[in-house]
Amino acid sequence: MSKPLEPKPAKLIASLFTPDSSIIDETLKRLRAHWGDTDYLSESIPFNYTDYYAEEMGAHLVRRFVSFRKLIPPDTLPNLKLYTNNIEEHFSIDHKRRVNIDPGYITPERLVLATGKNYSHRIYLRDGIYADLTLIFKKGSFTPLEWTYPDYAASQIIELMNTIRKRYMEQLRERA
Repeated sequence: MSKPLEPKPAKLIASLFTPDSSIIDETLKRLRAHWGDTDYLSESIPFNYTDYYAEEMGAHLVRRFVSFRKLIPPDTLPNLKLYTNNIEEHFSIDHKRRVNIDPGYITPERLVLATGKNYSHRIYLRDGIYADLTLIFKKGSFTPLEWTYPDYAASQIIELMNTIRKRYMEQLRERA
């Protein structure tokens, strides 16, 4: 029989993309007020892997990734997504988002994102929120899965996630 154990705290991350980079600053201000200080913020990255968001948000999107200093319990993922949904709604005009925020977390083994969309590999958590296993860590690097979005499978994003994971692992060592 396996004995249930509490998981290690996870590294909170988020992806933000928008056609208006000034919205990222205001979004970050709101996230920091709620989640605390950041310890990593990527440069702007063109978001050109899909046109899925073009009708709603426009064609020229920029993205930034951020991680937060505070470690979180993994089971708070639905709360994180519900909070970011409220921010997205705040910036919406005529029911069209001007910013998309995808919260998630990194653990030693994986990157998990929160989503409101069901699919075969996603696990329902609660309140309409699913966990999307996006990347797994093996042989010294994050590795995409057959369902990983193309942008998260890109070498630039994997390198970025490896950097954030390295910071996270240092935090875990400091806590031990």
